Amino acid sequence: MHVIRLMVPSRDHLASLVRLALPVATVQVGFILMGAVDTVMVGHVSPRDLAAVALGNLYYFLTTSFGLGTLFALDPLVSQAFGAGDRSGIARALQRGFIIAIGLAVVSSLLLMPGRPLLTFLRQPAEVIPIAADYALVSIPGVLPFFCFVVLRQSLQSMGRVAPIVVVIVLANFANVFFNWILIFGNLGAPALGAIGSGWATMFSRWFMFLALVGTSWPLIRSYVRPIRADAFDFRALMAMSRLGIPIGIQFFLEFGVFGMIGILMGSLGTIPMASHQVAINLASITFMMAVGVTQATTVLVGQAVGAGDAERARRSAGAGLVVAATVMTFTGIMFLAIPGLLARIYTPDLEVLGLAATLIPVAGIFQVFDGLQAVGSGVLRGVGDTLAPMRWRATGVTAVGIHGHRSKTVGTGQVHRHASATATPARHPSAVEAAAPERLAMY
Repeated sequence: MHVIRLMVPSRDHLASLVRLALPVATVQVGFILMGAVDTVMVGHVSPRDLAAVALGNLYYFLTTSFGLGTLFALDPLVSQAFGAGDRSGIARALQRGFIIAIGLAVVSSLLLMPGRPLLTFLRQPAEVIPIAADYALVSIPGVLPFFCFVVLRQSLQSMGRVAPIVVVIVLANFANVFFNWILIFGNLGAPALGAIGSGWATMFSRWFMFLALVGTSWPLIRSYVRPIRADAFDFRALMAMSRLGIPIGIQFFLEFGVFGMIGILMGSLGTIPMASHQVAINLASITFMMAVGVTQATTVLVGQAVGAGDAERARRSAGAGLVVAATVMTFTGIMFLAIPGLLARIYTPDLEVLGLAATLIPVAGIFQVFDGLQAVGSGVLRGVGDTLAPMRWRATGVTAVGIHGHRSKTVGTGQVHRHASATATPARHPSAVEAAAPERLAMY
């Protein structure tokens, strides 16, 4: 198993991480902000439409989470190849990423089709099911461009080329607001489609993101995507890349699965609890994207250091990631505890939703501190090329603590215990001990 010993980061290592983490976090926040805008705009239609978007998005991301995580195999492959100056290795990884993305998109799209019977079986609110199921259906044409965007995004980030991604995500947010304004409320002669209009707008925005990123990054990626390499289709290499990514996909699925289980539980309680949960979880998602930005920056810097054979730089980059994540998530956690009602008012004027959301937001503030730390720890190991250990930790946190926490306590305290467990488990794992400098991943 690849392992890495942490070292106290220097000022230079902290500065390097922050320089990369800021634009990466901006991209992540911008991506989640698109969902927040959907929530805010639909929230002004009705609580039913808000709950439908919450349920439809839950279904979509639960279905696509495995594919999304699997594509994160590009992080160690591209960052280590970049650190070693291996341009052919970058091209092989990028082109294989697109091939794998196509297969994952087909499977995910098929899983999005049986929305009505599935949501009915899960005893979701009857008035919400038709809208949520249709929301999922109109999202299907956006699955492939979403996965292809992820392939490009992860590859560019792993090379430290984040400017095109930042530009695209800013433009995509404006496009998403424009599409929502037309399709949710029925402007410019379009019908007012409410929640379904938000689904169409999001689908169009995903196509816009992919095509815009291809256009803005073409000078950077042209030599990696042209010519198409025969060895990109090597079955053995594709399976090896998939084996690297599948544990990340399982980890993502477990993460989304727990949130999905909570969302389904809220939906079974009624429309108001479901809408309130959507407000709290969307807020938590926005602030957690800052931790995800730090995580991905840490993965890139650790991977580049491993590719260059610089073990000390890898260790100090890992330490810098943990320090920055702890600082950022503590600050946002305090904000959630201090002004939950004010934050909830951004999303909806409905007094019932406001009251319940204000009780859920502080819980989100507590668990995201632990979640941020475990995310960076997983990112460190991902940069080294170890994707199995983070999956095992996540599975332990979910099954041994999170699920039983839901049974024996409230939903909120079960979440806190789950994230605390996932954060603490690495310290007890054998890979926490000091070992030799990690080696670069083999590429066919």
